[in-house]
Amino acid sequence: MKKRVAVLMGGFSAEREVSLSSAQGVIKALKELGHETFPLDVTRNMGELVENLRAHKPDVVLNILHGKWGEDGCIQGLLEMMDIPYSNSGVLGSALAMNKVAARNMCQIQGIRVPEGQVAKLSDACAGQVMPPPFVIKPIGEGSSVGVYIILDEKSPLPSPEKWPFENDVLVERYIPGREVQVAVLDGKAIGAIEVLPHSGFYDYEAKYTDGKATHFMPAPIPEAAYTQVLNWAEKAHKALKCRGISRSDFRYDDTEGEPGQLYYLETNPQPGLTPLSLVPEIAAHIGMSYTQLVQWMIEDASCHR
Repeated sequence: MKKRVAVLMGGFSAEREVSLSSAQGVIKALKELGHETFPLDVTRNMGELVENLRAHKPDVVLNILHGKWGEDGCIQGLLEMMDIPYSNSGVLGSALAMNKVAARNMCQIQGIRVPEGQVAKLSDACAGQVMPPPFVIKPIGEGSSVGVYIILDEKSPLPSPEKWPFENDVLVERYIPGREVQVAVLDGKAIGAIEVLPHSGFYDYEAKYTDGKATHFMPAPIPEAAYTQVLNWAEKAHKALKCRGISRSDFRYDDTEGEPGQLYYLETNPQPGLTPLSLVPEIAAHIGMSYTQLVQWMIEDASCHR
């Protein structure tokens, strides 16, 4: 059944360009599927967005916004008030998953291993008053590795507290060496784990969205027991954080001391990217689900009260 689909894209977070890239693929897929499509570039003018949604009267909203305000429960709350079915996680799931501190606490309660960490003032972290290197500084409510600093030793560059554009409170975690493993969960079921090997540094914003900056291994070439465990933990995280639709959970697999290694949960993305280099479409393709089929599934899964 063909539907009227509004695509929310762009936004005004640090991940605007990622959203626009994801939306290009989604819009193309919607046209191939024959749905009537209305791309809406979201700005801070919520009145304009409400007017556009009322004018177009979509059957479904595909929320392709990334980052703050778009995937932290804010836009989801607006769509709930307007009673428009939408994709992926609802207000609570989005808010929990996008808050790295809340997410790690919820997952730890479920028996999922997380790195040693605590909330601290950025100035204290930079002054070495929280923990000695190696450690990681993360904004609490950003995605796509925006604002992440890995402090391996005293020579590692530090963020400037005076120029820091995010909240003063940050998450400081022990740096976990090893391998980057990410898991896609679809409707509560883990569909596969992929390993990402950046060609330099870590899997940062540039490596995620620039072709040729990282190599992907699908399925992740880790021992069978670890593979089973990472799928299980991703499903548990999806459930604990009240996620819906599609989520992607990120882990480190530390095998630097030999096998068996140890898995550590890092975070869950309640609205994973759908760009040409994004991991969820690649994992889905491995189980025989095309990009177009993935988009169609999102339409069929959309609802309110998520």
